[in-house]
Amino acid sequence: MALTASTYGKGRVRVMRLARDGDHHTPRELDVKVLMKGGFDRAWTAGDNRACVATDSVKNIVNVTAAKHLTAEKEAFAGAVAAVFLDAYPQVEEVVIEARETRWLRHAIAGVPHGHTFTLDGNGVGFVELTANHAGSVLKSGLRGYTFMKTTQSGWADFVDDQYRTLPDTSDRIAATSMDATWTWAGIPADYAAANAQVLATLIAVFGTTYSYGVQDSMYRMGEAVLAAIPEIAEIAFAMPNKHYIPINLAPFGLDNPNAVFLPTDEPHGQIEATIGRER
Repeated sequence: MALTASTYGKGRVRVMRLARDGDHHTPRELDVKVLMKGGFDRAWTAGDNRACVATDSVKNIVNVTAAKHLTAEKEAFAGAVAAVFLDAYPQVEEVVIEARETRWLRHAIAGVPHGHTFTLDGNGVGFVELTANHAGSVLKSGLRGYTFMKTTQSGWADFVDDQYRTLPDTSDRIAATSMDATWTWAGIPADYAAANAQVLATLIAVFGTTYSYGVQDSMYRMGEAVLAAIPEIAEIAFAMPNKHYIPINLAPFGLDNPNAVFLPTDEPHGQIEATIGRER
């Protein structure tokens, strides 16, 4: 039988590159697939793997290239990855690279683009829930899956240190979440759309401009700010799962990683939930 077509490589290589220019950060997040064609037929037909580049090596090439090209746009980055394969491995005749971009939009706070606060392009779903009966009604508004990030001014430290802990303290990490937020109306605002927009602007401003000691800390202060700003809201409830960005160990390749190249992952994630209401 003839082997008429074959290819192999690595998929879902997720990598975040973070370029820092003082307080101005630029995140570039990609989901990369690399497929090679060439002199690999004997891996299929004879169980002979001597020509094969390990798929783990494919992942490492993407990560090392990321560290060397922090500011390259996705098109140039794909070219840099392809060059490694074509230059290093004579058995590779063709490489196909597909990179899907997670687009982070720089968020403006008080009309000024912020240096390290971002929201996801094409973000979130508006939400409303009305419970009504003959005695009255309860109206809630909110957002589902609204995703935002800041690339510094966040830490997680001093948590329980026991035999199960492997996570070290940190005072500078990427903080990102896909937020569900639901606010319950106690009164009727002059304009629901304007009030809802004010809620979101308040949430992101508090998150982006203040140091976070953890999602719990930011969440509480975000809720406080909304209640202070909009008297018609009785309470606000949050569910904010962590979207983790884990620094990639580049030491085996002789490279430092000064919080510049990260593995994006959202499974498993920390799940943080709370409701902040007015004093009774």
